Amino acid sequence: MRTFSAITSRRPFTILGVLLALLVIVAFVLVALNASTANATAQQTVVVASKELQPRVPITADSISMQRIPTGAWANYFTSQNQLVGMVPLVTIASGNAITANEVARPNQALGSQSEYLAIPTGYVALTIPTSEQQGVADYIQAGDYISVIATVSTAGKVASKTIFTQLHVIKVGTQTSTSGASATSLTVVITQCQAEIITWFLTYAALKYSLESYHDYSPGEQAPDPKCPNVGSAQGVTLKTIQAAYPGLF
Repeated sequence: MRTFSAITSRRPFTILGVLLALLVIVAFVLVALNASTANATAQQTVVVASKELQPRVPITADSISMQRIPTGAWANYFTSQNQLVGMVPLVTIASGNAITANEVARPNQALGSQSEYLAIPTGYVALTIPTSEQQGVADYIQAGDYISVIATVSTAGKVASKTIFTQLHVIKVGTQTSTSGASATSLTVVITQCQAEIITWFLTYAALKYSLESYHDYSPGEQAPDPKCPNVGSAQGVTLKTIQAAYPGLF
């Protein structure tokens, strides 16, 4: 009886040992299966965001990097940083995320609110002015060029012309149609808000013509705020007296 009792008293421990052994075996099998699955997952070196990328801000070389990650067959990733530099995110892309083709667009291809920000320095604004073949140097003015603006005023039987601005940076050239070879109808230039008021006055009461400056005379680079008109709030409006005082030779 003592022998049988001893055997039965040890049976729960034996069963527990068997269960523990089974659990260890199952865990080992699961780990092996997971490792096998991980090894079978496709790996690819792709471009990822090295910092958070904001919509409408062109991608720069220092904002992306290369990283090897598991990739899905459905995703269209970029495999070279050169493919992405200058492109515009359509959505916010978190740091560390791989960038896919449906998240970015080439400059000028994104529409409306997803278009890239215009390259306007701090303290300046963009103003669109009308142009034509004869007014705008036979369509030779292109984005990136610098132009001078000539105003012609006719008053009291007197006609006078004067250069009112130089070194205006053209950042966009617009046309009314997408037809190849169509003449430009507008130029978007970077100016101060004070200059914008003056040009608006001349567009209303005078005639404007543009001259294309030599590329040897261009002054590229970041424009510092104009001390005479450092921000939009500096503009105080213009009147005829303001224009006459600023450009007495025209009147």
